[in-house]
Amino acid sequence: MAGILAWFWNERFWLPHNVTWADLQSTEEASFPQAEDLYLAFPLAFCIFMIRLLFERFIAKPCALGLKVQANGPQKAQPNAILEKVFTAITKHPDEKRLEGLSKQLDWDVRSIQRWFRQRRNQEKPSTLTKFCESMWRFTFYLYIFTYGVRFLKKTPWLWNTRQCWNGYPYQPLMPDLHYYYIVELSFYWSLMFSQFIDIKRKDFGIMFTHHIVTVTLITFSYVTNLTRVGTLTLCLHDAADVVLEAAKMANYCKYQKLSDLLFLTFAIVFIVSRLGIYPLWILNTTLFELYEALGNFPALWVFNVLLVVLQILHCFWSYLIVKAAYKAISKGKAGKWNPLHVAKDDRSDIESSSDEEETVPRSKTPHSSITTNGTGGANGTNGYITGGTCSEEH
Repeated sequence: MAGILAWFWNERFWLPHNVTWADLQSTEEASFPQAEDLYLAFPLAFCIFMIRLLFERFIAKPCALGLKVQANGPQKAQPNAILEKVFTAITKHPDEKRLEGLSKQLDWDVRSIQRWFRQRRNQEKPSTLTKFCESMWRFTFYLYIFTYGVRFLKKTPWLWNTRQCWNGYPYQPLMPDLHYYYIVELSFYWSLMFSQFIDIKRKDFGIMFTHHIVTVTLITFSYVTNLTRVGTLTLCLHDAADVVLEAAKMANYCKYQKLSDLLFLTFAIVFIVSRLGIYPLWILNTTLFELYEALGNFPALWVFNVLLVVLQILHCFWSYLIVKAAYKAISKGKAGKWNPLHVAKDDRSDIESSSDEEETVPRSKTPHSSITTNGTGGANGTNGYITGGTCSEEH
């Protein structure tokens, strides 16, 4: 084990030339980031999760009810043992052949069976009240941590001149405010990583899980190598758009459509400007070029930059979907109804909507039983940022 640890913490990988871990040990005169500091993030992540549960129960829920947010979940499907067995044991999305077989077995028309499966899928989805509480918690945290980050950074020289991130590196003492900022952010993302398995299930689970892994790795990596100055810039920049995103979702759940549209538009602008403009010109520029000029080359530097570039690839993907949704809406003459996120029908939660769902009793399979109805909504969506081009009513 000692050999493995010695190999893993090889100074020639993690640190610039002529720098050793002994040089970065904390003393009475100066404190430096230590890897063991990060262990604190695990109990703190649990505490943040418990605070979230209390917040949603005693603060967010009363606020939601006061704003008349819909507390009921989606309409329940009519009990049927045969369809329930197919749904739970075989498939939640039966193909045409299976639908025809069930139609003959139950003497229902195919559309009624499709409607049953749609309602049954929606039955497992959370209510608008649940989604509002989750968004209010995230809005509150992001607003707090973003405000804290701005207040901290405006007093630092590296906010105004990114070359200051590397002035005296790696012998940059760890400031108490910076340590607090880092540990709280890391703890929050650890809590998101674990709570994602019990939170509202979304179609973009894999993408978001990848995002959380990259974020936790970047925070950990930058702390251990004392790249914390540029790390604080990155964290604060990313929190800006998330604040507006959660506010837009809350307004949408409250059915304040004009406010929701305004916030969604603001989010789209802030996201694209910060992630496609400021991030590469400010963050990537200093880590790819200014850091290399100041310190030369060492392996950890390239690992750090690869992670930052992966983050930028995710930014490009999400921005593309936002622009695609806007273009599709405008090209169809629905600019007035455009919602740049898919939260209007919360496609992340896979809530399906159709005018057929208003009917709950299946019809017998007779020639006159088939009527023209709206199709279900179905759009692509990732990271809570994007949607398809149209909006449908959320049940």
